Amino acid sequence: MALTEQQKKTLRGLGHTLKPVILVGSGGLSRSLLEEFERSLEHHELMKVKVSAGDRTQRDALIAELCQHSGAELVQRVGNVGLLFRRRRNKSKFTAL
Repeated sequence: MALTEQQKKTLRGLGHTLKPVILVGSGGLSRSLLEEFERSLEHHELMKVKVSAGDRTQRDALIAELCQHSGAELVQRVGNVGLLFRRRRNKSKFTAL
């Protein structure tokens, strides 16, 4: 589902005002956190995730694991916040993308 640069630009604009929905702490990715992430992503489609763990490489690894687990795509990462997108399986709000 690779997004084009134009689609990413549009999504970054839409995600600018969003607040993080999921907060990942130093405990990492637990089973319950992954389940909540899946439910939230299915509901929101575009959401921010805040990762407050370790250094940059550790944060990148956790965000990459979230993307791999869910099939989401990383739109942008600024500091410890990642903007992730995955189209809803049915009735997506982002059909124009």
